[in-house]
Amino acid sequence: MLNRRHFRVKVMQTIYAMHQHESDSLDKEEKFLFQSIENSQDLYLLMIALFDELQLKERAYLEVASKKHLATKAERNPNLKFVNNSFFKIISNNSVFYDRLEERKITNWKLNDDCVLFVLEAIKDSELYKRYMSIEEVDFRKDILFMFDIFNEVIAPNEKLYDYLEDYKITWVDDIPVINTLISKQIKSIKSADDVLELPNVFKDLDDKEFVRNLFRKTVLNELEFAAAYENKTPNWDKERIAELDTIILKMAICELLKFPSIPVKVTMNEYLEIAKEYSTPKSSIFINGILDNLVKEFQTEEKIKKTGRGLL
Repeated sequence: MLNRRHFRVKVMQTIYAMHQHESDSLDKEEKFLFQSIENSQDLYLLMIALFDELQLKERAYLEVASKKHLATKAERNPNLKFVNNSFFKIISNNSVFYDRLEERKITNWKLNDDCVLFVLEAIKDSELYKRYMSIEEVDFRKDILFMFDIFNEVIAPNEKLYDYLEDYKITWVDDIPVINTLISKQIKSIKSADDVLELPNVFKDLDDKEFVRNLFRKTVLNELEFAAAYENKTPNWDKERIAELDTIILKMAICELLKFPSIPVKVTMNEYLEIAKEYSTPKSSIFINGILDNLVKEFQTEEKIKKTGRGLL
């Protein structure tokens, strides 16, 4: 479900937190690291559960409205097209999904139905919804495309929903775009009513999990060695002037260069430059690129970089 850049970011954030808290408990921080990664699956389940609750809330509203003493003709004979959307049915037929919700004790929308209601209101106020409901034809593919558009244009960008998710679990901030992209792709990929929404695993395989553990441990346990490698490459910079995240990014990159023989040098360089652009100061990527470029040349001259496989350098 998550890619390796996302794992690198999680490791970076955990090491940063260790520094801020002056923690030296490797096991405790590693546990926190893996918990923050596992929590991304809870976010995925929660976002899928939102669809289920939207359907339940709207169906309950239509039922109550139809029983009003002075119900209008439209209320007595409501348009059920939205609540009968094929995507809702695909979710409701997935028993594994409901088992996972119960296992992970995910009950947010039951406890915070105001969040569901304001998302539902945003959907019903949208032109997408109005156009969809005005067409009498029932078409499976159009149901799915409608839900795809509603998710991308109304649900995913909803600021109130984002604020709720951020407040509920701060580690979800970086996960939200990844999870939303995954769900968007899953919706669009549905071709028939028999399709099943596959619940993704956090790690693609055991190698990914070991990558996270090794990157975290090897970086933390060798911080002094890695710091010494770049300190003499920054003559114009005092230690205090180098952003904390930059030092962590440099150490993690050096760790990959020296301790991960199966990861190509170019991959390591590109990944950490992109992370620096997104998470550190405006000039960080230029600074880090210069340091790493010099280090790679030095390490290769001293034959410190030992990569296995063809084309890894």
